[in-house]
Amino acid sequence: MEAILILIVASKEDVAAVNIASHLLVDHGFEESPELFQGSPIYAKTLRNGEEVKLVFIKEPAIEAQFITDFFKPRLLIFISRHKSESGIPTLSVHVPGNIGPAKMGGIPRKVSIAPASAMKEALKELALDKERMNLDYDVSYECTHHGPSLDVPTVFVELGSSEVQWRDLKAAKAVAEAAMAAATSKESYPTALGIGGLHYNRKFTKLALTSDIAFGHIIPKYAVQLVDLEVLKHCVERTVEKVEKIVLDWKGIRGSDKAKLMDILDEVGLPIEKV
Repeated sequence: MEAILILIVASKEDVAAVNIASHLLVDHGFEESPELFQGSPIYAKTLRNGEEVKLVFIKEPAIEAQFITDFFKPRLLIFISRHKSESGIPTLSVHVPGNIGPAKMGGIPRKVSIAPASAMKEALKELALDKERMNLDYDVSYECTHHGPSLDVPTVFVELGSSEVQWRDLKAAKAVAEAAMAAATSKESYPTALGIGGLHYNRKFTKLALTSDIAFGHIIPKYAVQLVDLEVLKHCVERTVEKVEKIVLDWKGIRGSDKAKLMDILDEVGLPIEKV
């Protein structure tokens, strides 16, 4: 019987991804396999439970890796990646890829990847632990669901940002590598919520996940709420590994003009609602 596969993907054109991958290779016992992908060796290790983790390098940017599941069918797909923002605030982050609306940065319009909420929470927790343990002057945060690819397997991005200074920070890259492995080896299953509202980096949802047993799958930010209809909301609920038990609203982080329409849609979804 073939071992269940967990796939970690790094783009060769992404300096942060290459640095994170180097820590995986050195610190976690990945070995070069005879297999190649896009001309580069595939690295592999077997976990204690017999599952296989493969690390592959791609030539394209991670957000353009819509093709990856044509070649691999993993139980869990983890992209290690740079994160870029205009603020340049040093940030260690996790999120699910996919598009609530148009596909402006890869992926498929109005299609999100499957959210591995519990594995993503394990990665977030590891980032928070390593921030303290390694004395890293970084924010740790969930990001909202955004950019490509839009994949039919559970997928999470674990990112190092937000500028080239951080992408080349080998200490922070080690923290992201540890978080990727925390996701890969996760066996926990947490009560899961869909988050709506707030900024691109939702501090409330991050704090909730780090201080309680709740895990978030998809997170829809304030700027995307206007794109939400019943189909999109059901899509986000259904495309979560765990059963979504409730919808958590960052109530102050939702435009007043969007609230009535959103509440009507939520009534149709029929899940418990919690305002924070």
